[in-house]
Amino acid sequence: MNLILMGAPGAGKGTQAVKISEKFNIPTISTGDRLRSAIAEGTEMGKLAKSYMDEGKLVPDEVVIGIIKDYLATDACQNGFILDGFPRSLPQAEALDAMGVRIDAVLSIDVPDEAIVERMSGRRVCSCGASYHIKYNPPIKTDVCDKCGSALYIRDDDNAATVQNRLQTYHNTTEPIADFYAAKGKLIRVVGQDKVEDTTAAVLAALANV
Repeated sequence: MNLILMGAPGAGKGTQAVKISEKFNIPTISTGDRLRSAIAEGTEMGKLAKSYMDEGKLVPDEVVIGIIKDYLATDACQNGFILDGFPRSLPQAEALDAMGVRIDAVLSIDVPDEAIVERMSGRRVCSCGASYHIKYNPPIKTDVCDKCGSALYIRDDDNAATVQNRLQTYHNTTEPIADFYAAKGKLIRVVGQDKVEDTTAAVLAALANV
C-alpha cells in the first residue's frame, strides 16, 4: 500500500502513522530524514540537494521528490510506504504525480479546528519528556510533573494563537491537495475521534479495502 497521510497539525497523523506502519508492515517516510540521509550517503540527488543548501537556497520540490523516489525503490519500501506530511502543497502533489510515484490512497484525518485548538493549547510538557493535557490527562498537582516534580510549561507552538496560524496555513496551502486526490478517486476521509483507539479503528477499517 502506497499511502499519503493528511490532517491538520494536532489531528493525530503521527500517532496513526505508527499504527498503520505496524498493521501493514510499511515504513513511514519523513522527507527531512530522507533528505539528510541522501546527503550523508552522497547519492546523486543528495549531492544536488547539498549544492542548493550550501548556497543558502531552498531545495526544489523536484529534488526532494527525487530523493523520495530513490528511497521508494529500495527493499525497505517493497511492501509500500506512508508519506506523512508530504506533499504539503498542490505543486508538490502535482510534481509527485508527474514523476510517476504511484499513490494508492490518501487518508485525511479530519478534526474540527476548535477541537485541535483545545487539544494543543491544553497540552503541558515537562523538561523530563513527560506530557500532559489539562482536560484529557491532567497531572495530579496543577502544572507540576507527576514524574519529577518540575514545573510544566506550554510549548511555543502549542500557544492558541500559534495553533490558529498553523491551522490557517494548513487550510490555505495543504488542504487543496485533498481536492486534487479526490478527483483521482483516491481520497479517503476519516473523522478523528476523542480517543486514539477509536480513531485507529476507523482508520484501519477505511484502509481495509485499499
